Amino acid sequence: MLTNSHFERVYLARGSTDLRKSINGLAVIVKECCDLDTFSPCLFVFCNRKRDKLKMLQWEHNGFWLGLP
Repeated sequence: MLTNSHFERVYLARGSTDLRKSINGLAVIVKECCDLDTFSPCLFVFCNRKRDKLKMLQWEHNGFWLGLP
């Protein structure tokens, strides 16, 4: 749930992403493809090829949060 979260920015990954990827796979995309810090107070959003599903990744205090809306 995103009710009490504070994000500096929300990033939407360009193109389609294989949503079978787990936290580690999505973190690699953020780090290597987007050249962003995965531990920043930002929300990273990924969508599938059909653009009908989303997956969100966020670092919160001591671990990653993986969300499906």
